[in-house]
Amino acid sequence: MDLALDLSGRPVLVTGCSSGIGLYTAVELSKRGYRVFATARQSKDLEALREMGLETLYLDYTESDSIKAAVAEMMEKTGGKIHGLFNNGAYGQPGAVEDLTREAIREQFETNVFGWMELTALIMPYMRKQGFGRIVMNSSVLGMVTMPLRGAYNASKFAIEGFSDTLRQELKGTGIKVSLVEPGPITSRFREAAFNAYVKHIFPEKSAFRATYESMENRLKSEEAVAMFTLGPDAVYKKVLRALESRWPRTRYYVTIHTYIFAVCRRVLPYPVIDWIVTRKMT
Repeated sequence: MDLALDLSGRPVLVTGCSSGIGLYTAVELSKRGYRVFATARQSKDLEALREMGLETLYLDYTESDSIKAAVAEMMEKTGGKIHGLFNNGAYGQPGAVEDLTREAIREQFETNVFGWMELTALIMPYMRKQGFGRIVMNSSVLGMVTMPLRGAYNASKFAIEGFSDTLRQELKGTGIKVSLVEPGPITSRFREAAFNAYVKHIFPEKSAFRATYESMENRLKSEEAVAMFTLGPDAVYKKVLRALESRWPRTRYYVTIHTYIFAVCRRVLPYPVIDWIVTRKMT
């Protein structure tokens, strides 16, 4: 970190704080001295966050009114000041592209893309007014390369990558910096949420991927099915902290060996070879 800051009272908005990356990041930033506003959708999660000493905001990426209300409440409490925004809340909708309904894709994008874009746009005037700000987007290795049966999630993360790159270009010279964090497998409740989305929208008995779905279901339901080289949420937090505090934050921060490997693969390998690598194991 090379940006000399008095962190006391620096307001940071962190979304998706009910568990995993969002929860860990909110708690650790608060310990470091930031004034953290942690968001969640369920009242029990908001209460748990308050018991940890965090200021909370109800925010559901699929509800435009809740996004507007959260921003208004935070700005009222901070006098219109915000140091950083960490867009984090998301889930993965499993399923082959041909099995994804319009409703399933819409729900994926409402949470993973449209809500992020709206929240970011609402924050922008405050950052412009103060001439400073940090926007950190929690993307994924699947915003860099694709994997089978993850078409909706792949598309949402590719969209966030494009949105963030464009925003960075548009904000040149404003003092507002945009960074992407690109994790591979991280310990969280991601599989649990993915399984719930799978059950809601995918009907394997009607699919050409029926046999593949069976093995995928077993993996999503298993508490022991952890990918090799999975890291804890602290690995993401360390990169978020750099994006918030470095004088010249990077455009992208890789997290886990998977992201580093695929970043190299994408630069040096032809797409057919990458396709072969990621499709050797369909799930």
